[in-house]
Amino acid sequence: MPWTEAIDRSQTPITLDAGEGLKDPALTAIPNETKAQTLANSSAITAAALKMTPTPQALIDPAALPIDPQTCLPVYPSQYLTTNTVFEVARSHGLRTAWSDKHPAYEILNGPSGTGVQDLFTPEINSVADASGDDWTTDNALTQEYDGIKVQAVLNEIDGYDHSRTSKVGTPAIFGMNFQTLSTAQKLPTSDGLAGGYLGDGKPGPLVSRAMDYVDGQLGRMVAQLKQDGLENDTTIILSAKHGQAPTDSSTLRRVDDGAIISALNAAWAAQHPSETQLVSFSVDDDAMLLWLSDRSSTAFAFAKSYLLQHSAPANTVNDAKGVYSTTVSASGLSSVATGVQADALLGAKAGDSHAPDLVGIAQPGVVYTGGVSKIAEHGGASADDRDVALVVSGPQVDRARTIGSAVQTTQIAPSILRLLQLDPRELNTVKTQGTRTLPGIEG
Repeated sequence: MPWTEAIDRSQTPITLDAGEGLKDPALTAIPNETKAQTLANSSAITAAALKMTPTPQALIDPAALPIDPQTCLPVYPSQYLTTNTVFEVARSHGLRTAWSDKHPAYEILNGPSGTGVQDLFTPEINSVADASGDDWTTDNALTQEYDGIKVQAVLNEIDGYDHSRTSKVGTPAIFGMNFQTLSTAQKLPTSDGLAGGYLGDGKPGPLVSRAMDYVDGQLGRMVAQLKQDGLENDTTIILSAKHGQAPTDSSTLRRVDDGAIISALNAAWAAQHPSETQLVSFSVDDDAMLLWLSDRSSTAFAFAKSYLLQHSAPANTVNDAKGVYSTTVSASGLSSVATGVQADALLGAKAGDSHAPDLVGIAQPGVVYTGGVSKIAEHGGASADDRDVALVVSGPQVDRARTIGSAVQTTQIAPSILRLLQLDPRELNTVKTQGTRTLPGIEG
C-alpha cells in the first residue's frame, strides 16, 4: 500500500492541507501562483498551514485504504503495526506527545492504539506548490519553505503551545519533526542555480552545503527558543535520519526505467500464461526493487527471478538527457534477488506474509529506478550510502564531547528516549522481544 499522498482526501489537486478544506487565501491561491510568489508569501502560507488539524487520520480517504477481510473496514497505517511506539509508552504515563511530518499517512506513529501522538501536524509535502504543478520537493528553496512551516510548529510547542499556537498545553515530553531540505538537495541534479548531490571526493556539493546550513540555522532557532523558555537544561536533542541516499558518487549513477522492465516481465509471463492476469500487481522501486505478484506460487517466483537476472536494461547516466541511454546494466540492474520465504526472511517478515513483497531485488551500486532524469540519488536500498546515517545526541544526561566508535542502530533511539524520561525501555514490546539496547553514553 503506497502510504504517501495517494491516500490524502485531496487529489486533484493535492493540497498542502491534504484536503482539510482550509479557506485561508494564502492556501487557496497557491495553485495559481508562480514559484516566486509562493516563496515570497512564505509567512502567510506558514500561518495558514498551522491551522491544520492535530489528528491527520481525519485527512485520510478511507476509500483509498486496504480493507480488512474479516471486518470489512479500512485499515489505517497505524493499524498495521503489531508493536507499540515510544509515543504510546509516553502517553500511558500521562506525558504529552507531538510530532510534525510530511504526509497524513504518518499517523502510523500513533501505533496500534491510534492515539500515540496527541498533536500530529502533517502538511502534505507532495502537494501543489505553484501554478506549474510543482510540489515542494521539486525545488530546494520550496522545500526549505515547506520545512519552515514545521519548524514554526516545533517552536510553538517548545513555548508550551499546541502546533497552531492556539492553546497553551505545556511543552511535550517527546516532540520533533523531519527535515526534507537535505533530502531534496541530495536528489535534485540542480536547483536554484546550484548543483545537487556530492562532489567526487565525497564532500557536500553547493546545494547540499546550503541545505546543511539551512538545517543548522533552524536547529539554532530551536535551541534559542529552549533557552528563552528555560528548558535547555531539561532537554535532550537527538539528530538522525531514517535513511541516506545513493549513490553519493554521481559518476556511478545508472538510471534504469523500472516500468519498462516490469512491462517486459509481464509480457514474458503472459506469453506462457495467456489466460492469467499480469504477473506484477504492484511495485515499489527506488534503488531497490520490491514486487508483489498476482501468482504467489513457487513457479511464478522462479520465473520472475530468472527473468530479472537474465534481462539486460538500458541505463541513463548523470550526463545523459532524458530518453538517452548511453549504457546498459546486466540483470535488470540487480545484484541479487530473493523471493518467497527468502524475501520474507530478508525483511524480517513472517513466512508467507502477504503484506511483504514477494520479490526483493538488491540493486547494483549506482542504480536508481526511474523513467526520468529529475533525480541523481534515491533511498530504500541496501548500500552503505543508503543505510549509514548520522546520529548526534546532545543534552544534560549525555556524555559530553564523546564520539562512539562502535556500531549503533537507529532502533536504539526509542528506548534511549524512554531512559531519558526516567521510564523503563522494556515497556516497548520490541525491546523485550529483540533485546534492543539504549545508546551508549545515555544516562537515565
